[in-house]
Amino acid sequence: MLHFDRWKVALILLVCFAGLAYSAPNFIPKASLQGVPEWLPHQQINLGLDLRGGSYLLLAVDTASIVRDRQQSLVNDVRNALRSERIPYTGLGLQGEGVSVRITNPEDVEKAREAIEGLSTIVSGNAFSTLPERDLAIVTTERQITVALTEAEKIARTQSAVQQSIEIVRRRIDELGTTEPVIQQQGTDRILVQVPGLDDPQRLKELLGQTAKMNFRLVSNAMSGQQALASRTVPSGTEILYTADEPRAPVLVERRIMVGGDRLVDAQPGFDQRNGQPVVNFRFDSSGARQFGEVTRNNVGRPFAIVLDDKVISAPRINEPIMGGSGQISGSFTVQAANDLAILLRAGALPAPLNVLEERTVGPGLGADSIRAGEIAAVIGSVAVVVFMIASYGFFGLLANIALFLNVAMIFAALSILQATLTLPGIAGIVLTIGMAVDANVLIYERIREEIAAGKGPIPAIEAGYNRALSSILDANITTLISAAILFQMGSGPVRGFAVTLGIGIITSVFTAFTVNRLMVSVWLRRRRPKTLYL
Repeated sequence: MLHFDRWKVALILLVCFAGLAYSAPNFIPKASLQGVPEWLPHQQINLGLDLRGGSYLLLAVDTASIVRDRQQSLVNDVRNALRSERIPYTGLGLQGEGVSVRITNPEDVEKAREAIEGLSTIVSGNAFSTLPERDLAIVTTERQITVALTEAEKIARTQSAVQQSIEIVRRRIDELGTTEPVIQQQGTDRILVQVPGLDDPQRLKELLGQTAKMNFRLVSNAMSGQQALASRTVPSGTEILYTADEPRAPVLVERRIMVGGDRLVDAQPGFDQRNGQPVVNFRFDSSGARQFGEVTRNNVGRPFAIVLDDKVISAPRINEPIMGGSGQISGSFTVQAANDLAILLRAGALPAPLNVLEERTVGPGLGADSIRAGEIAAVIGSVAVVVFMIASYGFFGLLANIALFLNVAMIFAALSILQATLTLPGIAGIVLTIGMAVDANVLIYERIREEIAAGKGPIPAIEAGYNRALSSILDANITTLISAAILFQMGSGPVRGFAVTLGIGIITSVFTAFTVNRLMVSVWLRRRRPKTLYL
């Protein structure tokens, strides 16, 4: 038990050295690490929102708009289904929570119902259920057919929208260059967003609050927006939208979308070569480029409105066909506004608007106070443990303290390598680990005392102490590790931060308190060969 092969000694020393090396950058100013080669340890622990400061938002997905959009598309689907079967109808439109249509000829009612039933599908996620649920509920009353979304379809669309929103929010925030944002679902329709280091929650709200549904439409040449407002009559197939810039001006645009924003493949901020003003340069995919080229070729001389979330952000005149599949969005942009718009377009449109339910900003001063309080608690806890171990076990207590120091270094190294986020509860987990780390040594040393009291010599007593304490050490730490894993899986935010440091601390403490400590005791025994043992 006290014998170590050379390769085992080399491996233990290598792990200890790596722990010290990878934890060292955390005690060096970040500016001093800029010139460190990539192959050397240079990563520091990411500080969470409560330590570093930053912005916190709780967002709610507008589920009502998801259902409303699906109902609007259902109107078009029913229209196309009836037209394809050449079935006369009247009164097609939204009525209550469904789509209602009246069939003109009574003999066509059954045929119409079959055509509409063809639109129904099994709700996503239930395709392999023994009782699959469908997305549409169809009710026929004489010549009236009503089509409504089932509850299963509403739930499925909400879940899909939330997951899609989380990915788009993550892409938008990643474009800001922030480190380790926390983006996770809460409940059925809420999204928690924590962005450490970002102290401008207003910009974050503006970035996440825009749906960013972009499209390109022609400006109507029937009349101007002001004339349409004054006459209170809007020509068929057009609508009045307003410009995004202040003062807001009405623009009469055609309802037909000439090119959809989903055809964009890239958007980058830049500067107009003519006047040096910030602009956004965009590029379409092959299909979008073909549509864009055809529209600009057939409508030279007409204004072409670029619409974002039902606001006209620019309406340049088409001077010549644009066949390259790329263009430029100009307006009264600042550099930051152009950059934010490019981020929105690159990340894609949200499936539904996000409403801000709660917002908080944690200043870096509060984070510094939290770090200082955590450091004081760690120092007090460490000093108390060190004094207790030396007072209780003398030289063996000193060896336990050396193992404890290596344990803390390995925790910092693991957090740095994994780029895990350290939170205030995470510091509490480290402080707790410091107290728990010496438990294994206390168990071992008390076992050794029992063996010495039974009359055994130093080497047999030490070997028996390590052998008999091992099972108790493993039992205690494995159960705690299971608890940490459950906290990480079921918890969120600060709870996860605590679980991460606690779990890492348990693994490193078993290694240092048992393996490293045993190696140090073994080396001491071989060199000193004591006749009696005072413990």
